[in-house]
Amino acid sequence: MDVGEYKLKAKVWVYPGMAAWRFLSLPKKQSKQINTLFGGQHHGWGSLPVTVTVGQTKWKTSIFFDKKSGSYLLPLKAQVRKKESLRDGQSLQFSIKIHL
Repeated sequence: MDVGEYKLKAKVWVYPGMAAWRFLSLPKKQSKQINTLFGGQHHGWGSLPVTVTVGQTKWKTSIFFDKKSGSYLLPLKAQVRKKESLRDGQSLQFSIKIHL
């Protein structure tokens, strides 16, 4: 596996706001490693461009570093949640590949 490729596991959670966005919080260990290796190359809002694979679905998006939690946050599109039958609170395995 490449330095910029990670296989991870996290739970789907709902942002407590009007839009009800869903996210995965990358594990702190991998978030720290990603921030050390790539944090100096982030884009706006501390984002890093990634390709994500969940099940049979692959898409391009960005992860965002959350200083409060010390984790990168991965937004989950409604289209992906529907296609992969993902539920709030569900634990799932996924992979990301960082693109710079």
